[in-house]
Amino acid sequence: MSIARIRKNDTVIVTHGNDAGRTGVVQSVDRKNGTAIVAGINVHKKAVRRTERTQGGLIDREFPIALCKLMPYDADAKKGSRVATAEKDGKKVRKLKASGKII
Repeated sequence: MSIARIRKNDTVIVTHGNDAGRTGVVQSVDRKNGTAIVAGINVHKKAVRRTERTQGGLIDREFPIALCKLMPYDADAKKGSRVATAEKDGKKVRKLKASGKII
């Protein structure tokens, strides 16, 4: 069993691109394509057709961002941190290298 570096509901910081330095919470992760959707990050306007449920027009929408541009955010160290694996109660867990906190 491999441990994923970034998972849903993790707080991450963007390391490269237009949103570099901004933080957000991961809404979903697509391991096959190596992307994630992060709240408030990589937001673009999208044209939506009017239907019975939506009014239509231009809406702001979060688009996927590559996992290689994201790092788990360590609130204690106030920066991005690499991830190590550790054991707690006989299970593999993720540990932030900057502060040693288990996530």
